[in-house]
Amino acid sequence: MAELDRWLPERWRNHRREYGLRLRQPFTNTYPYPKATPALSRFDSWPPNGGPPGSDLAFMREQHLDLLDIEYGMLQPLAARGMDERNPGYAAAVSTAVNEWMREDWTSKEPRLKATIAIPGEDATAAVKEIERWAGQEDFVQIAMVTRALEPLGRQRYWPIYEAAEHYGLPLGLHSLGTSGHAVTGGGWPSFYFEEHQAVGMSMAAMCASFVLEGALERFPRLKIVIIEGGFGWVPALGWRMDGLWGSLKSEVPHLTKKPSEYLRSNFWFTTQPVEEPEQPEHLRQVIDWIGWDRLLFATDYPHWDSDDPRYAFKIQMTESERRGIFAENARAVYGLG
Repeated sequence: MAELDRWLPERWRNHRREYGLRLRQPFTNTYPYPKATPALSRFDSWPPNGGPPGSDLAFMREQHLDLLDIEYGMLQPLAARGMDERNPGYAAAVSTAVNEWMREDWTSKEPRLKATIAIPGEDATAAVKEIERWAGQEDFVQIAMVTRALEPLGRQRYWPIYEAAEHYGLPLGLHSLGTSGHAVTGGGWPSFYFEEHQAVGMSMAAMCASFVLEGALERFPRLKIVIIEGGFGWVPALGWRMDGLWGSLKSEVPHLTKKPSEYLRSNFWFTTQPVEEPEQPEHLRQVIDWIGWDRLLFATDYPHWDSDDPRYAFKIQMTESERRGIFAENARAVYGLG
């Protein structure tokens, strides 16, 4: 966190030293569950300078960008998230500092990297100000929000953020994250990291349903939402279930003008990591057929322990058009990349 002192006003530098980030969970210095590896990362991703994985640009170039011939990489900070901070003033200051850090230490030095705007998402007014600060700057092509927020993300208290995102043409990048104090499952806190890790899909499905059924996508039809590191095998079942209830319950949500599954197909994109790997690979093709081949964006999740190598990530046969879409063209379209 001391890295951010360069961009924090004196008041908030002092606050960082005296109080630090105060998350909405009982764990102040660790994760709720022991992770599979230290810092959740590959054993080979610790840079020679002794810093944490993902902290050394030169090492990232060598190990990741150059090795895999990556044209564009998206920066998605998982630490120092202003949306998780309890103190609203500090949340806004941290968000600004993180964005300044990404621009000065990363995107300005490596044109292949694009940044995600960190926002204090529980304070919509402050979040919109932060979006306006960076909108139009080519280094920033996405807005970050956590998926386990204080309330379901479809609620109207968050709508000013979506209005700004739609206005500036910036997709929401919703990574599986959040220390709201709510369990990742709908049934309470799991016993094991294994349970928590696999339950991410449940929380993502609930969040997508909130966006659809609360009417956020009816109000902001051009809003783009990218679901990051939540899988996508659950998407068809979510669409089927909501559509199945549409006939009997649509009078409760008269603000919707089309079937719920149509919003899933028009406003959502999904990153490939972690790719579902059924025993019969062709079952994965059937899932993608339903979602749409133009809806998947390749992600590595570097430097995490379960990261995907683009050379080996898919075990199904794809046409050249399908492969180019997933590995390049879909992201170009969503983010407006050249």
